[in-house]
Amino acid sequence: MKLAILGAGAFGTALAVALSANGPVTLWGRSTGWSRENPRLPGVTLPDAVTVTDDLPRAAQADTLLLALPAQKLNDFLTANARILRGKTLISTAKGIDLTRLTGPSQLIATACPDAAVAVLTGPSFAADIARGLPTALTLACTDAGRGKVLQHALSTPVLRLYRTTDVTGAELGGALKNVIAIAAGVAIGAGLGDSARAAIVTRGFAEMSRLSARLGARPETLAGLSGLGDLMLTCSSMQSRNFRFGHAKGARQDFDAATTVEGAATALAVTGLARQMGADVPIAAMVAQLAQGSVSVGDAMELLMNRPLKEE
Repeated sequence: MKLAILGAGAFGTALAVALSANGPVTLWGRSTGWSRENPRLPGVTLPDAVTVTDDLPRAAQADTLLLALPAQKLNDFLTANARILRGKTLISTAKGIDLTRLTGPSQLIATACPDAAVAVLTGPSFAADIARGLPTALTLACTDAGRGKVLQHALSTPVLRLYRTTDVTGAELGGALKNVIAIAAGVAIGAGLGDSARAAIVTRGFAEMSRLSARLGARPETLAGLSGLGDLMLTCSSMQSRNFRFGHAKGARQDFDAATTVEGAATALAVTGLARQMGADVPIAAMVAQLAQGSVSVGDAMELLMNRPLKEE
C-alpha cells in the first residue's frame, strides 16, 4: 500500500512519523520549507522514511491518502482537487461538522469524490504523543467492513493500535461533538468554577452528544468507545487540547491566538443548526456557540445552564 498524508500540520506530521514505522510515507503541505523538523511539532525530526513535498500530484500518486486537513477547509480542498483524488482511498482525520453544509467529512468526500473509497480515522490522540511514540488507540471507521480490516492492519503499528467499526456516522460525530464539550469544560476551569462543574459539563455533554448522534443514525456503542467517550475524556482534561485551551481562555478572560484552529467553535454553530432541523435539545452546544461569537458572557451562560428546568437524568 502506497501511503501519503495530505496536510502537514502537527497531526499530519505526527501521523507521518508514526506510520513510517511500516514503510515509506509521503507528507504533503502547502509550505514545507522547514525540511526535517516541522515548527508546528517542535523537537520532532522526521524519519528518513518520510518524504516531504509541496507537489500535490506527486503525493496523490499514492493509492491511500490520509486527509489531515481542518474540517472547515476540507470541502474546498476536495472540490479543487477532485480530479487527482479520483478512485483513491481517502481517510479523513478531521474532527468537525462543515458549517455551510452541516455534514461530516465522510459526506463531503462522497459528494466531491463519488468514486473514492471513504474511511475516517479518529479517537483520543494528541499529535505530540503520537510523534513521540507513546501508546495510542484510535478508531478506523469504514462502511466497507472488508476494506476497513485491510486498512486497520496496514495503519496499525506497535504503538498505534486501531479498532475498526462500520459506523462512520458515529465515529465522526463523536470526534466532532467532543470538541464542543471540551470548550465548555475549558470555560468552567478557566472561570474558576472547579472540577465538579467540569464533571457535570462532561457528563451532561456526553448525554447531549449521544442524543444528537442517535437522531443522526449513530450506534450508542460507538459513542461509548474511543471516538466518543475516549476522546471526550482526553480533550476535556488537558491543556494540550486546543479546544480546551480556547475555552479556558474564554473563561479566564484572556486573549487566545486567533491563528490557532479551534474546530469546536465552528462545530458548535453547525450543531445548533442541525439541532434546530431535528428538534433536538443541545443546551451546552448552544451556549458554546454563543460564547464563541461573543454574544453572551461566561457568567450569563453558566447561569442560564444552571437555571434550566429540573428534570430526570
